[in-house]
Amino acid sequence: MFTTNLSGYQEVFTDPSYLGQLVVMTAPMIGNYGINPEDIESDRPRVAGVVVRELATAPSNWRSTGGLLEWLAEARVPIITEVDTRQVTRYIRSKGAMRGVIALGERPDSVVAERLAASPRMDGLDLASQATIGAEYGEGPADAGYHIVAFDFGMKRNILRLFVRNGCRVTVVPATTPAARVRELDPDGVFLSNGPGDPAAVDYAVRTIRDLADGNLPIFGICLGHQLLGLAFGGETVKLPYGHRGGNHPVRDLKTGQVLITSQNHGFAVRGEGSEVPGARGLEVTHRNLNDGTVEGVRHREKPIFAVQYHPEASPGPHDAQGHFQQFLQALDSQ
Repeated sequence: MFTTNLSGYQEVFTDPSYLGQLVVMTAPMIGNYGINPEDIESDRPRVAGVVVRELATAPSNWRSTGGLLEWLAEARVPIITEVDTRQVTRYIRSKGAMRGVIALGERPDSVVAERLAASPRMDGLDLASQATIGAEYGEGPADAGYHIVAFDFGMKRNILRLFVRNGCRVTVVPATTPAARVRELDPDGVFLSNGPGDPAAVDYAVRTIRDLADGNLPIFGICLGHQLLGLAFGGETVKLPYGHRGGNHPVRDLKTGQVLITSQNHGFAVRGEGSEVPGARGLEVTHRNLNDGTVEGVRHREKPIFAVQYHPEASPGPHDAQGHFQQFLQALDSQ
């Protein structure tokens, strides 16, 4: 798939939501400010490969600790350059996201064709179980004002940074953690993270969320967490032709009319009709994408439960959506 971000390539390549995917960068030059250890969203690059028009091999930035090419090579992530990425992007937009391969040579041989044919399709693919952590861990001071249990379906590090900055202690748990374990941890609220893959394939998490969504615990979801929440209440998800990828997607808050400029990275969406989520009578649509009208936010009509499809923790320029973290903290205070 492609992303339209002009900067933030290091965050893109380390975002677990891109696990196993080839990413085409539409910006004409990538790597010009190098890489640094502060701007990563996970422990390593998660993409399967990178496609760029021009790769900057002599980065210039006071925060840079190395070059993009060397960093990707160390992680054994292939990168191909001198590609007309905007033409590739137009093709993806017309045909939809598709399986792909990066290989040496002028044209695919039989081995490459076989590998491409054998690669998995995104429909029905549970990648959250691959992107999640192996064991639970904690972040933040022990005397923090709030305790959050965060399900890691492929969570970005900046989400944790924002929770800690807002006075929270966070216990991060694997995607398969049962509801009973969450209750043992005695949190003030539950967070459902972003992540890769088809949400309908993460049925174990849907059952857990349904168990936890009794109204006793505020719940906040982002991206995949938003989709799983919709499924838990009886809604459906649909695969988008080529997804939403980039840092400039306009989203309207249906209550206030305010338009937010948001960062997005997802290939599926919750099905919605007007302000309703078919099959999920308890949910109402709160936000809509102004480009294609897809659902960008939902909330429960009675319980302290809400979610957004975009990434309020990502700030490629505007900080329009970071208020959702304050909204979650207010829900914790009201319990």
